Amino acid sequence: MSENLIAISVKSLLSHGKELLDLEVVAGSSRLNKMILEATINRPGLGLTGFYTDFAPKRVQLIGLAEFSYLSSLSDSEQLNSLSQLFAQDIPCLVFTRGHKVYPEVIRLAEEQSIPVLITDMETKLFINKTTIILENLMAPHRKVHGTMVEIHGVGVLIEGTPGVGKSEAALGLIKKGHALVSDDTTRLRRDSSGKIIAAPVDITRYHMEIRGLGIIHVPSIFGVCSIRGEKKVDLVATLRPQGEKDEENRCGTLRYTKELLGVEVRRVYIPVAPGRDVVNILETAALDFKLKGLGHDAVKELDERVIKLMTGGSLDGND
Repeated sequence: MSENLIAISVKSLLSHGKELLDLEVVAGSSRLNKMILEATINRPGLGLTGFYTDFAPKRVQLIGLAEFSYLSSLSDSEQLNSLSQLFAQDIPCLVFTRGHKVYPEVIRLAEEQSIPVLITDMETKLFINKTTIILENLMAPHRKVHGTMVEIHGVGVLIEGTPGVGKSEAALGLIKKGHALVSDDTTRLRRDSSGKIIAAPVDITRYHMEIRGLGIIHVPSIFGVCSIRGEKKVDLVATLRPQGEKDEENRCGTLRYTKELLGVEVRRVYIPVAPGRDVVNILETAALDFKLKGLGHDAVKELDERVIKLMTGGSLDGND
């Protein structure tokens, strides 16, 4: 999968920002499949004066108060020339904010050039902020994985393993202890602009879990709204697997594992599953240990230093 931003259509922006952005299509409705290639809003500014050096045609173009005032100050012929040059850049779409009335020339040019024109009553600054967030989320590299995502003491843990190994049952035990569910079985991952991996549920199974022998349950109805999260950063991947000889290789935790998710290396732990093992408590402890390591305390390193000190004739209390 490419690690570059994923292009989205104007139609997709309309769909995901329908209520939040209050957008309405006034022209070019037949070309809503035009692609937005950059997750940034561009205000034409100097472009409206005819200066198009370093212009950004791949972005959503926005006419705010300053641009609208400038265009309104032009004569009819100057205004037509300015707008014609803007539409000639093959922009994905043009948005008028603050509910400004769209010039007739814009409607005609939009239909001729097959470029969507949209309007919103929102203030320019607010529209830019909200639209940028929506675009970054939609265009971020993403994928779906088989795994159950939970939040344990503020740590985002993606529980993975073969079908039937007990991922959902472990998550259920954690929820009963006061932790929260993000997603069950199928988790949607995306990499945000800061390089963090964010996990969220797929829409169809949001806040539901499948428990073998019980069926489908709706988590917030049983455990309350505090038992769910809309999304969470993936801090740790916990891989459940049947107990075997390989587990002896890392009994002391000296080996450090990671898993690559969308180009980012995430800390990983392997948890053996066997009858009588309390996987819920082990997962909870793994999350707490992760937090402790983040504070600079490494139990393995500390114990190793103590052993070496004893072997070299030192004293644990600091007295030789």
